[in-house]
Amino acid sequence: MRGWIAALALSLAAGAAATELPIFDAHIHYSHDAWDVLPPEAAIAILRKAGVRRALVSSSGDDGQQRMVAAAPDLVLPSLRPYRTRAELSTWVRDETVIPYLEQRLARYRYIAIGEFHLYGADADLPVPRRMVELARRHGLLLHAHSDADAVERLFRQWPGARILWAHAGFERPEKVREMLRRYRNLWCDLAFRSDHAQGGRPAPEWRELFLEFPDRFMVGTDTFTPERWHYVGEHAAWSRAWLAHLPRDVAERIAWKNGEALFVAPLQH
Repeated sequence: MRGWIAALALSLAAGAAATELPIFDAHIHYSHDAWDVLPPEAAIAILRKAGVRRALVSSSGDDGQQRMVAAAPDLVLPSLRPYRTRAELSTWVRDETVIPYLEQRLARYRYIAIGEFHLYGADADLPVPRRMVELARRHGLLLHAHSDADAVERLFRQWPGARILWAHAGFERPEKVREMLRRYRNLWCDLAFRSDHAQGGRPAPEWRELFLEFPDRFMVGTDTFTPERWHYVGEHAAWSRAWLAHLPRDVAERIAWKNGEALFVAPLQH
């Protein structure tokens, strides 16, 4: 426990610095393995210390994020994950109980997205993912997809009007990301858990070109997929501000927080 407290203190100290540029963190998890060691109030304190303006939060299962929403509705934007536990990451696509679970949660709570879900290739056309997409369509929810390009294309074929946030920009090379963004105007990318877009504290040249071509299509994210990742929220926010500072100010502001606000918050205000 002492080690956890010390690590938490370091995280808060790192996040306290350089908070001039607000952050919209588009990739936060608060799952069952984090609840006991990190109470909702502590998780919220980490985000606020890091200068996170809002966070797109999902959890496995859904009770975790509901605790955070109840404690900080101004900060937490809820996304419904199709997992009850993280162990379902690779099995949910063939699990018929997923759809009743999603329907129950959608009837009880309000969400702005479904995901983050892991979905690859032809699995996107299986019955369970198809029914999930139909639920998202019916409720007007964005899809947060940890997917390869093939699965993203299949999702758009199922629902041409979908809005998709491509987790980790698909872990694809920038030339493939460019191809996908040019093809699908309703595709956005989070940059969570990858560092190839910034080298030596500056945007890598090929990524800089992408950011300037598509300044309204990228967001930052920490990806707290394990409890230990919460230690790095403040550090990640400071690192993001450092490389964003080498972009034109208006582009940096869009990637840091304005794109998230425009995609997730603005529609709620109309």
